[in-house]
Amino acid sequence: MLAVLWVLQEAAQAAEPGAPASPFEVNPGLFVWTWVVFGILLLALWKWGWPGILEKTIAREEKIKGQLADAERLNNEAKAAVAEAQRLQQAARAEAQQLLAEAKAAVEKERAGAVEKVRHDQEAVVERARRDIAAERDKAISELRREAVDLALGAAAKVIGTRLDSEADKKIVLEYLAKVETH
Repeated sequence: MLAVLWVLQEAAQAAEPGAPASPFEVNPGLFVWTWVVFGILLLALWKWGWPGILEKTIAREEKIKGQLADAERLNNEAKAAVAEAQRLQQAARAEAQQLLAEAKAAVEKERAGAVEKVRHDQEAVVERARRDIAAERDKAISELRREAVDLALGAAAKVIGTRLDSEADKKIVLEYLAKVETH
């Protein structure tokens, strides 16, 4: 700081005669002309400068207000879009859960139907086997009866000594065996 004051004092000593010796010295002529130039400059700025500056400032302020309003509107739209997306996502999740539940129910129904069909098929096979067994049993009984009739006729022929081949003899023996079987 001292260096600056020393440079100023050196400059003042080297200056022309009639000039102020120090920067802090008041010169009334310079003082008046400074105020005159300041007033003219102030009037010129007031008349031509400030209106343009104010106009530009107001226009910029309006533009910024418009941009803020647009930003607010876009922000609200974005929030609404996010809310809608979340609602749609929830709806999609609910629909997916419903479809999954329906698919599980359909699979369970299909499984139950398949189990029922297998049970029905098993019962049909068992019933068919029972009928086949009953038919084979009846066939075996019938064969045994024929054998028994043939043996009885053969034994009776040996006992009587004559051969019994006639159909009437076989009929008599079959009727007798049927009577014995029912008692």
